[in-house]
Amino acid sequence: MRQRGRRQRRRADGRDNQERWMITYADLITLLLIFFVVMYAMSSLDTEKYKIVTGSLSETFRTGNPVLEGGSGILDGEQGLEGSDPGNADHAGSAGEDQGNDNEGGEAGGGNAASPGEASDDQDQPSARELAFREQEAKLAALMDVITRYVQDNELGDQIFVADKPQGIAITLSDRFLFDLGKADLKAPALPALRQLSGLFSDIGAIVSIEGHTDNTPVSAGSQYNDNWELSGARALSVLRFFLESEGLNPEEFQYAGYADTRPAYDNGTAEGRQKNRRVEIIVLRQLQEEE
Repeated sequence: MRQRGRRQRRRADGRDNQERWMITYADLITLLLIFFVVMYAMSSLDTEKYKIVTGSLSETFRTGNPVLEGGSGILDGEQGLEGSDPGNADHAGSAGEDQGNDNEGGEAGGGNAASPGEASDDQDQPSARELAFREQEAKLAALMDVITRYVQDNELGDQIFVADKPQGIAITLSDRFLFDLGKADLKAPALPALRQLSGLFSDIGAIVSIEGHTDNTPVSAGSQYNDNWELSGARALSVLRFFLESEGLNPEEFQYAGYADTRPAYDNGTAEGRQKNRRVEIIVLRQLQEEE
């Protein structure tokens, strides 16, 4: 009897253990249902309340915040900060009003403020350097006109060329006009033209650069110059010495250089081009001298 009771009890306990999973499953389903109900409730918006909130924010940004504008903020109260004088706000307001009245009076009475017309006049006035530059440009233009007329009157158009270049007024003299072949001594017919130029350079107020150039033909074997570098430099130096020693011009206003055949103006492949490349250029530089 005892053994039969034990067997029945074991069977009943086995059925109970096999059905306990349903309790856990039911709890899980209940929790999931609650979770989805909560999520749905959170995702549902009250359109009327949303419109009210957005309208209130829009009105605030449109009209401005009275606290930031000095309205009814805590700093405007009578208590203010701890330890401060309650009457400071009134004093500050009256001081601001007085300052505003002073500004209005200054504007009405003129005061020391410059009028817009006077300010624009000061801005329109050129600086001293700009005035000097304009004066030099006028002198360069006059120099070019005088030289051009001189060349035309003396029929030297094939020997002297004048051009307005970015660096200044360039006066190009042919080597046939200035020198004999392979020489650096000035010829007598060229002296009147150089003397005419020296009179124009005396008060031009700019640096005059004298530059000698040759073609790419090497110097002859019996030449006193080793190469075209020495020949071009010697020719430029001869013109410079004429201006300084014969005409007494200021040496601080001159410079010279010899470039040999490194800066050809025409093609050295032709006889005509080589002839034009043998030249001396006198350039009145577009540059103001610095005042000491």
